[in-house]
This record gives sequence, C-alpha cells and structure tokens, in this order.
Amino acid sequence: MGLPQRDLEFHTYAESAAWPDDVRYELIHGIAYAMDPAPARRHQEVAGEMFRQIADALEGSPCRPYIAPFDVRLPRADEADGRIDTVVQPDISVICDKAKLDERGRRGAPDWIVEVLSPGSAGHDQVVKRELYERVGVREYWLVHPIDKVVTIYLLAAGAYGKPAVQELVGDTTATVLPQVTIAWARVLRED
Repeated sequence: MGLPQRDLEFHTYAESAAWPDDVRYELIHGIAYAMDPAPARRHQEVAGEMFRQIADALEGSPCRPYIAPFDVRLPRADEADGRIDTVVQPDISVICDKAKLDERGRRGAPDWIVEVLSPGSAGHDQVVKRELYERVGVREYWLVHPIDKVVTIYLLAAGAYGKPAVQELVGDTTATVLPQVTIAWARVLRED
C-alpha cells in the first residue's frame, strides 16, 4: 500500500506552492502524495540526533545538512521552477554545492539523503524514492529502520545504485561520500 494521492491530476511545483499548509504533499512525476501530518516522536528523535551529528561533523565545510520540511526540487531538465513536477522533502539532505540553494530550498540532487522509515511511508521510501534518487543522481541514500535497527545504504556508481549495504545500528557508520561524517548509533537510539 502506497501513500495516499491527493487526486489523479498532474501537478507542478507552482500549483503545490499555492495549496493550504494544513496537509503537506510531495510531488513525484506530477503525482501529489500526502505526507504524514506529523511524524511520530521516535522518528523525530532519530532524525534530530542524526542531523545534530551530521551538522557537527560538517562544521566549517562547504557542505550543509537540512532537515524536513525542506523542499528539494528535482527538475527533469532545465525547466523553470514553477514547471518542475518532482519536489520532495527528505528527512535529512546534505548539500555541498551552495550555488543550487535558494530561499525555497534546493534545486537539483543533494549529495546525501537520509530517510527515517515510518510504518506509513516505508514502502514509498524504499521503492518510489529509491528509484527517483537513483535517477536524479543522489550519490548516497540511507534508509534508517529505527524499529528493525538496521540501515540500508545505497551508493551511486556509474549512474546506478548497486546492491545495498545493510548494517545493524550498532557502533558507528561513516558516510562514504562525506567521510568526515560518522554516525554514532548509540546516541541516535538512546531513550532517555
């Protein structure tokens, strides 16, 4: 079962920017998928601690992490922003090219994306978004499963994701595209 769709119409970024804020949507190839109104507390704790560790590790570098909601516009070619039909809000995105940042977010693929899986969006993140991120050139894509306590890591090589690495959330894991970033899972998973 996928995420609920807004309707069967084709939509663009310009249209979605005018929608009321009471329901958030991501656009993928013009289809508007409803996002959960508010992620669960545990999801926020995991994403928040990962963001903190990433931000600390990138201090002083040209790379910057962003946490949802943050629009990542993924054009098919060089179309104007208003005509873009794919806009996502990854839990965490890391961008190293400041030229592609503006007040609305990011235009183009981030270097690294982290999605923290929730029961309602896990299939969407693992199938639809994985295919999208591969197509647009996201260099590294992590799917963090806080319930199963594993991370699935995809690396882009020759324009495609190969077989993913699957690791338990124990010890530390270092980002391949940003080796200065190491995630300490004990800190991410602690429950005070």
